[in-house]
Amino acid sequence: MFRHAIPIGRIFGISIDLDYSWFLVVGLLTWVLAVSYYPAEFKHWGIAEYWLMGAGTAVMLFVSVLLHELGHSVVAKQYGIAVPRITLFVFGGVSEIATEPCNPRVEFWIAIAGPVVSFALALIFWELQPVLVHAQPLLALAKYLAILNFVLGVFNLVPGFPLDGGRIFRSILWGITGNFRRSSAIATVTGRAFGFALIFAGAWLLLTGNVFNGLWLAFIGWFLESAAASQDQLQVVKDLLGGHKVSEVMSWDFPRVPGSVTLQELVDKNVLTQGRRSFVVGNGQGSAGLITLSTIKEVPRASWPKTMASQVMIPLDKTVSIRPAAELWTALEKMGRDGVNQLPVLNGGGGDRVVGMLSRDDLVHYLRVLQSLAK
Repeated sequence: MFRHAIPIGRIFGISIDLDYSWFLVVGLLTWVLAVSYYPAEFKHWGIAEYWLMGAGTAVMLFVSVLLHELGHSVVAKQYGIAVPRITLFVFGGVSEIATEPCNPRVEFWIAIAGPVVSFALALIFWELQPVLVHAQPLLALAKYLAILNFVLGVFNLVPGFPLDGGRIFRSILWGITGNFRRSSAIATVTGRAFGFALIFAGAWLLLTGNVFNGLWLAFIGWFLESAAASQDQLQVVKDLLGGHKVSEVMSWDFPRVPGSVTLQELVDKNVLTQGRRSFVVGNGQGSAGLITLSTIKEVPRASWPKTMASQVMIPLDKTVSIRPAAELWTALEKMGRDGVNQLPVLNGGGGDRVVGMLSRDDLVHYLRVLQSLAK
């Protein structure tokens, strides 16, 4: 989902990433708190204290968001659903849950876990205030985080997809109707309506002179409306690809090259003349690895004549691969999550062997065919 992110660690086996936009919102929130909120609440503090508390509060807010997302992720893992990573970004955070829940009950508990964590944090910070009454900076931090976590929990319970409330709403509809697709469509429409409502509210604030809050509210509304619309489009694609396997689309005829070929020869004879972008590298006994145009470009052009494919290839056991019997939707998710344009297809027998290649272009072409047949 987020290609421009910085990995910062792992919790419960889940990779935690920071999207670059995170730094923008932390800086903006620090500035707002340091020049507006804290000076109004604590007039006797020094400038350094305002900025230090502003930065600390901004970071702690995102710690709260991370705990909120961990609530979703831990419950998902309890139900056997993989969660590869959590990414913190400009609007908070998102848990990358690998697959859709198998039934409405599972979706309900995964969705509600985040708001429950936020309300629990709000209660903890609120109850800490009497203990911190003689330490004003910590008291101010606890008070602000109690309010923010409460607001975060309430906001996420709005019944509009893709917010947690939208997922809870979808799980209830799903349980009543037994129709996941119809429930998703209703939750998405609700989410888009809520997004448009926020955009109009932001525009109203702008017209009344409240520029900062108006812009921020409209921006959040735009993001939610776009996310809901994108989710609807993704569901359409998923429905079209449903039941179709990698073996139906993959190329059985794919380029193989010996490990001794130089990059210069590979480019001259295959890339430039035939437009090939990826190659399976052999070692005389079978497939040894994969080399792509991106891999070649990482090597200085002056070194191409003396650099062999075997020296820069990605070993087969280190590549992102797929099986012929895997669902096409799974392949598409892998490509998006790992940022690759092609997947080697392995037979999965006694010794892994490349039996085909699946490219993003193959998937797009097949999807267009399915769309034209569906009309």
